[in-house]
Amino acid sequence: MSVRRGLPPLDRAWSLQHGLIAIPLAIIAVITVIDIHAPTSIHLGPFLVAAPALTASFAGAGITGAVGALAVVAQIVIGHLHGGLLTPNHQAQIAALVVISVFVTAFRYVRDRHERQLSQVRSVAVAAQQVLLRPLPERIGALRIASAYISAEAEAQIGGDLFATVPAPGGTRLVIGDVRGKGLSAIGEAAVLIGAFRGSAYRNLSLPGIVAHLGNSVYWKNTADPTDGGPEPEESFVTAVVVDVHHDAPFLTMVNCGHPPPLLLRRDKVQVLEVSEPALPLGLTAPLESDYREETFRFEPGGLLLLHTDGVIEARDRTGRFYPLIDRLTAWHERDPAALVRRLRDDLLRYTGGNLGDDAAVIAITRSS
Repeated sequence: MSVRRGLPPLDRAWSLQHGLIAIPLAIIAVITVIDIHAPTSIHLGPFLVAAPALTASFAGAGITGAVGALAVVAQIVIGHLHGGLLTPNHQAQIAALVVISVFVTAFRYVRDRHERQLSQVRSVAVAAQQVLLRPLPERIGALRIASAYISAEAEAQIGGDLFATVPAPGGTRLVIGDVRGKGLSAIGEAAVLIGAFRGSAYRNLSLPGIVAHLGNSVYWKNTADPTDGGPEPEESFVTAVVVDVHHDAPFLTMVNCGHPPPLLLRRDKVQVLEVSEPALPLGLTAPLESDYREETFRFEPGGLLLLHTDGVIEARDRTGRFYPLIDRLTAWHERDPAALVRRLRDDLLRYTGGNLGDDAAVIAITRSS
């Protein structure tokens, strides 16, 4: 299961737009009727400009132009019934209404064009997300997996957090990481790391070997392409945890490169899987396999492993308090990975009021045997 923050349905916006169109039409009708029956010394026609101006706030250029034209027709009718169209006052009112309606319609057209371009960019972002962050499989052998990517911006699709899984000798290998910084440079580094991770699957590298490979890939990207608009090479890095979950034994092995440690939920307790020798974040140096040491932890059936990025534990509420992840996990007693991911996502957004300071990613894993 993979969960991502979504956008509101388009059909709801479509229905709302058609309901709102009654307001400018009512404005035109009311002003026209009142002005026709009012003394000739009272001129309400100038208020007709409110109709196209209001329409432009929620409808497209075509509807805005149609409402503007209807307002001009109403002004002509008022002028015809109040002294004729050749009076300077009515000619000035009609001319002013035509100019303002054309201006508002043109403004709305430019805005619609910009929104179409933005929609194309979003579609590209969705496609990039599907390539970069493929949904993790819900089952791999005895493992059940659920994941979530929560963007700091409601309409963002991808960012600097990452996760992926590939087969490993005798088990399943997972990576979760967080690129320093934001924007295109962070996405570029995430793409490099995930590409290197997936591309190494056929090589059957050891766990320290794959971490060294990832570190060299990020380091090469930072030093060979330092002009991509991102931070300086010495300031660019990726924190990551790479885990091998063994299929034939109740153990997992792990290398932690400056990343928040995974959590293991077992017997209503939460164990923090701290390594004794954490490695440097990836990308700071050109590492060797010998620079990394894998450490082993028990991962028995019935336990639930939670991998996460710092966007979870560094999320704050309105008073500035950090999100109490361990307290939440202890209180929930959740053992289903999909249910835990959904609950964690919803609770995190509720805790922060929907305003995360950073992207967040989580992976929950259980094993049945």
